[in-house]
Amino acid sequence: MTKQSIWVGSRPVLASKSAGRRQLLEAAGIPVDVAPAEIDERGIEQAFLREGGAPEKIASILARAKAVETSARRRGELCLGADQILTLHGEALHQSSTIEAARAQMKRLAGQTHKLTSAICVARDRVTLFEAEDSASMTMRKLDDSAIARYFDIVGPDVLSSVGGYQIEGLGVHLFEKISGDHATIVGLPLLRLLAWLRGAGFVRL
Repeated sequence: MTKQSIWVGSRPVLASKSAGRRQLLEAAGIPVDVAPAEIDERGIEQAFLREGGAPEKIASILARAKAVETSARRRGELCLGADQILTLHGEALHQSSTIEAARAQMKRLAGQTHKLTSAICVARDRVTLFEAEDSASMTMRKLDDSAIARYFDIVGPDVLSSVGGYQIEGLGVHLFEKISGDHATIVGLPLLRLLAWLRGAGFVRL
């Protein structure tokens, strides 16, 4: 028996290389093609901040830029741009490029509460059709140097795969004493708001 699909029409395009976002969408019955956006993320972010933009809004600005840029290359297709920003006391933090930087970042986060803001933008032919964002509050345990060293030894180079040095769907969950927010938002997508729009727009039949 052929499994029925809830998706109506051609596959949407995910303008992100995030495996976590793709898994969230496909688990929800949304089949996607992947075509990462070709944008200068840091350049867009820096220009936005110079103009007085709030760090928490960086995710929305980048999600829109990804969706619009990809929709210019994938004409006629529904393009989903997504991004996430981690802010600590109003300062935006980014994915570390070295183990040493990741270790220093985790020391900053230990014993503190930071915020993850995830954003989504849907565009077609460079026209924005839908935008949404959601946030989660993450309180990390107080971690001494030995605890951080052990975590880094176990996780290895994967600490460089995400901002904060953790993935909440894996061993990173052990780093936290309190989490407030939707799981999908923490992984990187305001999924419930996106699904509500897709159903309302007729792309999902369920």
